[in-house]
Amino acid sequence: MPRDLHPRLLRGFVVVAESLHFGRAAERLHIAQQALSRDVRALELALGDALFTRTTRSVELTPAGVRLLPKARRLLALHDEIVAAAEHRPLLLDLNSDVTGDDLTADRMLARARTTWPDGELLARFHGGLSAAAGELLAHRLDVSLGRFAGLPARVRAQLAQVPVRLERMAVMMAAGHPLAGREVLPLADLAGYPVDICAGNPATTEWADLGARLLGQHGLEAAPPYVPPVGVDETARYLARHGDPMLTTTGGPRIPGSVLLPLVDPVPLSLLSVVHRPELRHPGLAALLAAAAELGGREGWLVRPPGSWLPDEDVALLAAARRH
Repeated sequence: MPRDLHPRLLRGFVVVAESLHFGRAAERLHIAQQALSRDVRALELALGDALFTRTTRSVELTPAGVRLLPKARRLLALHDEIVAAAEHRPLLLDLNSDVTGDDLTADRMLARARTTWPDGELLARFHGGLSAAAGELLAHRLDVSLGRFAGLPARVRAQLAQVPVRLERMAVMMAAGHPLAGREVLPLADLAGYPVDICAGNPATTEWADLGARLLGQHGLEAAPPYVPPVGVDETARYLARHGDPMLTTTGGPRIPGSVLLPLVDPVPLSLLSVVHRPELRHPGLAALLAAAAELGGREGWLVRPPGSWLPDEDVALLAAARRH
């Protein structure tokens, strides 16, 4: 006797028992009558007993079927309760930022997902840092995070799934009084002689520091000392004014008082932002987030790479692999 019975087999049996007609039962289940007959036969074989007597004119429960029916109903009710609880629990996500803004990718995805999944609950936190969030994901204390997946250690990447959602344009943020501040865009070469803060002092964002180090290293530029990074808009404003180093960031974020944000050009450096989660996670909130990203990204070309842009080889490979699947 097998120890496991698929709920589908029991559900088919219950519907046939209630209908006493295979055709009507198949219609209720939205499956073919032949498939339903196979499922009932598989259940009978698994239990070692006939559940129905069939003639050309009628279907009746056998004594074994009568005994099974209330038990099957109780088991399916418990099964449905477990599934409903899993589907309706809140989805906890880390937006990988300690500041928010109307133009930030994560904020826009979250707002759209909440609109399309109004009956569900998406609980967002803003601790920031995919490197730190990865441990929380693996410990099942977090469901979803966003960030640069290629910057995680290989052993961590092997345990997580990722879906690329946007190629974000990179920029530098600096105090308004900085010598480079009076421009609309900033060629990378003009950062020569100005160390760039890549948030190397933050252990929660090592994936971002890795991206910054690659960008600066490949273009002969210098990284600033690894200061302890600020948290929040006001502290970031004080930090920029005090330290003076341009800070590597992305466009689209909130404006920091007393600072300017200069998109980088020649080439345009990009950061590949991915939704990261455990491979086995099946949750309507995750589906809503990914659908929101697909909708926004399809309309605005989030994954279209500009000609002549810069992206690390590891990120290029991840993007290509995702497109193949």
